[in-house]
Amino acid sequence: MTDTAVTPGSQSALRRANERRVVDVLRRQGTCTQAELARATGLSAASVSNIVRGLRAAGTVSVRDTASNGRRARGVTLLRPPGTVLAIDFEADRLGIGIGDSEGNLVAREQIDYDVAADPGRGVRRAAWLAETTLQGARIDAGTVSAVVASVPGPIDPATGEVGPISCLPRWAGFRPAEALAERLGAPVRAENDANLAALAEQRLGAGAGAEHLIHLVIGEGVGAGIVLSGEPFPGAGGTAGEIGHIALDPRGPVCRCGNRGCLETFVGARYLLGMLPQDFEVERGRGGPRMSDVVAAARGGDPGSRRIVAEAGTALGQGAAIVANLFNPDRVTVGGPLAEAGELLLEPMRRSMELGSLGSALDRLTLSEGALGRDASLYGALWTAVRTAH
Repeated sequence: MTDTAVTPGSQSALRRANERRVVDVLRRQGTCTQAELARATGLSAASVSNIVRGLRAAGTVSVRDTASNGRRARGVTLLRPPGTVLAIDFEADRLGIGIGDSEGNLVAREQIDYDVAADPGRGVRRAAWLAETTLQGARIDAGTVSAVVASVPGPIDPATGEVGPISCLPRWAGFRPAEALAERLGAPVRAENDANLAALAEQRLGAGAGAEHLIHLVIGEGVGAGIVLSGEPFPGAGGTAGEIGHIALDPRGPVCRCGNRGCLETFVGARYLLGMLPQDFEVERGRGGPRMSDVVAAARGGDPGSRRIVAEAGTALGQGAAIVANLFNPDRVTVGGPLAEAGELLLEPMRRSMELGSLGSALDRLTLSEGALGRDASLYGALWTAVRTAH
């Protein structure tokens, strides 16, 4: 896991330290007047007034008129813990921002379509702009952001923070997104693989709730897996744990972008599956070519060709999942990504394939299901990781 810290300016650091002093007094003593806060913290009345104004704007405290020693005063009450965390969700064609409070509750969010894959530098600049715009729209001071986690659809080297060479963002290879974002946002930034973050979110909030050992499969342009063992993510020595899309299923199969033949990705990835569609496959007018959501909709509507595509993908995915089940013996496997919306049309052939390829003992306690959080899984995982980082 990669952390990139930026030393905050002395004024920002002092302001945050003073805010913590005020909040600590409110936690211990309950509602206080601003004069009582000034005495308890040793801060000037003007400093307390400015701090309270900022905390009130952020929704951290409420302020009401009251009386103290027969004089009018302002009572300050703590509403929720202070602090803000930020999640940035990079996808090949979309950018998402999530703002959370210090407990990880989603406060505001925004997303835009954007060609993230085209240029990492431009992608980071656009992400920083969107983050700042979202914070302004939510009336949250950027100085209250204590941690930022970026979700990236590719392996992240824990030692260097670099994106690995094999991902759906090939132009990002060797790029250090945490470092670049930290320079623009002026806050500590950590970059993590999207599947690992999605697995954490599903294990905490979604279909993997209660599972101690979880494998979350993410099917999109490629195939990745987030691995949670004993409640903690497992990135591997170089950040490539879970790259199951490059398990070789057929040594004579199609050449994969990793250079090998017959990888799982060449049987399940979106590009491969969409290439199987007949030329007369109908899509919405005014839009480009078909998407996986079109294939899933057609399959659910009974189209035999689409059902065959989904079923064959499920069979291949089950072969890969069987290997993972034998290796890690998880108690839950969840599936995310557009193809997962096919539900049992995908999961049933997966189960049959896993039964043929896994040890019986590896399946005895294993439950296979569709993920519950959809495309938001990585965003929620990033928020939760940001809270853990801040603490």
